Amino acid sequence: MIPKFDDFFLPCLQCLSDGNIYTQELLRTYVIDYFKLSAAEANALIKSGKKTQVSDRVSWTVSYFLQAGLIDAPKRGTYKINIFGKKFLQEHKNGFDKTDLLQIPSFAKFATRKTDKPTSAIKPTEIAKDNTDDKTPTDLIDDAFRQINSALAKDLLTKILEMSPAFFEKLVVELLVKMGYGGSFEDAASVTQYSHDEGIDGVIKEDKLGLDTIYIQAKRWDKGTVGSKDIQAFVGALDMKRASKGVFITTSTFTEAAKKCAKEVQSKIVLIDGEQLCKYMIEYNLGVAPRQVYEIKQIDSDYFEE
Repeated sequence: MIPKFDDFFLPCLQCLSDGNIYTQELLRTYVIDYFKLSAAEANALIKSGKKTQVSDRVSWTVSYFLQAGLIDAPKRGTYKINIFGKKFLQEHKNGFDKTDLLQIPSFAKFATRKTDKPTSAIKPTEIAKDNTDDKTPTDLIDDAFRQINSALAKDLLTKILEMSPAFFEKLVVELLVKMGYGGSFEDAASVTQYSHDEGIDGVIKEDKLGLDTIYIQAKRWDKGTVGSKDIQAFVGALDMKRASKGVFITTSTFTEAAKKCAKEVQSKIVLIDGEQLCKYMIEYNLGVAPRQVYEIKQIDSDYFEE
């Protein structure tokens, strides 16, 4: 498990304590060894997928240290502890967190964003409210993103259940096309069977060339769960078609017995419940539209090259 954000503070400052100049890459190597992180933990990505969680925590740790005046940046991308940093580390050699950094006026001013007030005027309640020690600002953005999408998924599921079964089957085909199956929607829709022959709700090509076929079972249920008997019936329908691949999509959930059954059969069966269905719809922009876009910006190093 990757340690919390504030757990990175002590080892990073300890690493810098020898007075040498370090890059973020060297700091990352140090903390990975310090925490004895596995390869999977060291390479785990943040939600955007653009950097690792370790890199994100180290980057924000360095940013916090600079704001607190504990370290200097001799040149771009390099860091060195200063006299104040050495004194602070000596006073907090057993560990420290954001609460301790907030006792430093320059950091308190930065963290509470009260640039129009003298540091002495910042209320303790303002500091406490902003004291999210275990999360980087990136973590907080990701948390808010997950909360917004979680609420959106619930609204999506409610909306789907208000629609007709035929609409749901069309939705399922559109989603699979957006995910890269079936070529165009026209191609996919042309082979969809709305007659529900022999337990199959739809058929879609696996790829644009139609080299293989995926059979679909779509259950728009607002009550109850999909059990093993439903999976067995679907498998039987696949056998009758001499098919080896199927997708069972429901607005409900699958019992553990149903999941076990899908894993044990010879055919490749993918189960998608209501929660996962809505996640895919959000990811592939089906039935949803952007409301507001926030850009997270960083320094353009090329601009400052002379």
